Amino acid sequence: MEQELRLIVDQRERNEKLIGSLETRGVSINVQTIPVGDYVISDRICIERKTISDFESSIMSGRLFDQLKRMSETYKLPILILEGDHGEFRLGSNVINGTIISVYVDYGIPVMLSSGPEHTAEILASIAKREQSGNRRDPSLKGGARAYTDSQFQEFVVGNLPSIGPKLAKSLLKHFGSIKRIANASPKQLAKVEKIGEKKAEQIHRIMNQVYEGE
Repeated sequence: MEQELRLIVDQRERNEKLIGSLETRGVSINVQTIPVGDYVISDRICIERKTISDFESSIMSGRLFDQLKRMSETYKLPILILEGDHGEFRLGSNVINGTIISVYVDYGIPVMLSSGPEHTAEILASIAKREQSGNRRDPSLKGGARAYTDSQFQEFVVGNLPSIGPKLAKSLLKHFGSIKRIANASPKQLAKVEKIGEKKAEQIHRIMNQVYEGE
């Protein structure tokens, strides 16, 4: 009897085509909140999946290396999957190539290229099959929420605003003292923080204060 393959998938990872393709391949999905990465395959392998636009946005915001640092500190064999048409990059090839080199050289994280969600599912299933067959290595969460302080969660929340990232998140929190005060600050007050500027200040104020229109 063929061994069942299992994956832990982060609850924010909602690509239905990818999840459906995994289930079609006989992979059992366990949806949870994952502290680092998007997919956990074993006690040592964690995978971060980024589309081309996600990858470029995380480079510009500074989030990418913070995410990868936490992955490399938590799992022995972290992997980054870069998904999409690689002809759609907006940033220059020197920036993209330099970033990919840094991901591998500085963090020891290999980058795997995927053409789309179904290809990513194929890669995930193949890694799971190799990792979980024989001496079974079951998916195992590490670096749970207890590993993070309130301050780190505050930095994470602010750092996920567009064009902010970890360094500017710390600057904003140090300047205003709390997320609530950042949300209540005027664009003029926000712009007083070093490296924020008028454009970012307007964007922060708009996102923090506009009415939610999601479904």
